[in-house]
Amino acid sequence: MPEHDATPLKVVAVSGSLHEPSKTTALIRAIVDEVSMRETVVVEVIELIEIGSGFAGALTRDQVSPKAEAALRSIESADLLIVGSPVYRGSFTGLFKHLFDFVGQYELIDTPVLLAATGGGEKHALILEHQFRPLFGFFQALTLPIGVYASNTDFAGYELASESVRARVELAVRRGLPFVRQRGIPSEIPASTYVGTW
Repeated sequence: MPEHDATPLKVVAVSGSLHEPSKTTALIRAIVDEVSMRETVVVEVIELIEIGSGFAGALTRDQVSPKAEAALRSIESADLLIVGSPVYRGSFTGLFKHLFDFVGQYELIDTPVLLAATGGGEKHALILEHQFRPLFGFFQALTLPIGVYASNTDFAGYELASESVRARVELAVRRGLPFVRQRGIPSEIPASTYVGTW
């Protein structure tokens, strides 16, 4: 049961996987399920394999498809973003980065972001610190303290099977949600104050 019955949180989850079925999407959905157990939420899962063709060749935002534009607007209006990608050549997928190239520069200020990734082995786990955090730092988003990484061996087929990763999911959500709730408290500092302060 959710711990809070206030206005539902808008949770937007983005999977950077280019395959279906996908271990990354399975991990993202496990995180979404954990959030849903603790909060009243409205959830949207955005899978790049479904919308990628709508923006892959776009150079400017006005060139993306209506479906991709709707996804961008959902990302920009989320109360909580959950983002994940498989590790590809030491980073997130190029299409994942290209999607966020179209997100408004100041649209994610203070938006809580829970980071996740999957890869072939533990050596790729630092993607969370060396790739994801700098990207969302650019947006002045609030990356939550604990991210979740899962290796191929943590799955049975395309189902998350590792108890240790599930425990990490639980910890990441439990530690992160207070930051999400705090964001709902009105700030006395106007958003424009943040612009150009870096």
